[in-house]
Amino acid sequence: MDVFGLIGYPLTHSFSKGYFTEKFKRENIQGKVYELFELKDIAEFPALIASQPNLKGLNVTIPYKEAVIKYLDDLDAPAKKIGAVNVIKVNSGKLIGYNSDYHGFRASLEKFIPADYKDIQALVLGSGGAAKAVKAALEDMQIPYKVVVRKEEKDTIRYEDVDASLIKSHHLIINTTPLGMYPKTDTAPAIPYEALTASHFLFDLVYNPEETFFLKKGKEKGTRTKNGLEMLHLQAEKAWQIWNDL
Repeated sequence: MDVFGLIGYPLTHSFSKGYFTEKFKRENIQGKVYELFELKDIAEFPALIASQPNLKGLNVTIPYKEAVIKYLDDLDAPAKKIGAVNVIKVNSGKLIGYNSDYHGFRASLEKFIPADYKDIQALVLGSGGAAKAVKAALEDMQIPYKVVVRKEEKDTIRYEDVDASLIKSHHLIINTTPLGMYPKTDTAPAIPYEALTASHFLFDLVYNPEETFFLKKGKEKGTRTKNGLEMLHLQAEKAWQIWNDL
């Protein structure tokens, strides 16, 4: 039985097991199983690999998209550029890292933003592994952006710096943080939502709940909103292609 799975912590929010289990059933894919491997510390990763001789591939979620890299044998070029991994392929005993978040996010964003919407600028909320894929996609789409964080880092601004004028000039706002994710659904990034208008676009990588507090507060101001569910489906299918060289 070929084993696929997901590593992260916690995994109570995961959709992956249900998605792939249903995919195997729907498409009559035999001899495959998808499991959840909750790791309280990334240092547990080598023991997991050793315990799963039939492992063929893994998805990686919060908080290990960057931390897992040091345990891998190689990265493909896009993952190396992005500096984060959310897909691992086991190939002849070697662990190869990939990033399907980039593919999922870019394809979903291109459907969300009208093609004739020119000169849009973005605010990227958060600077973790998912944000790295988002930044790479925005750069390739030639969308200028600023990264917003709680504690100032290189090439970032703090939430305190996000005022009404910045919201006015940045019409695409992307939440890459876990704020608002189940079970802490009453949380949202601290931005001046009162400055939002109908010409803004709010994209939340969180998909559970379907409408986060972030999106709800935006919708109250007439903004167009999108959650991370389509992105998740797109990146999951990309992961399956990677594992099977489709």
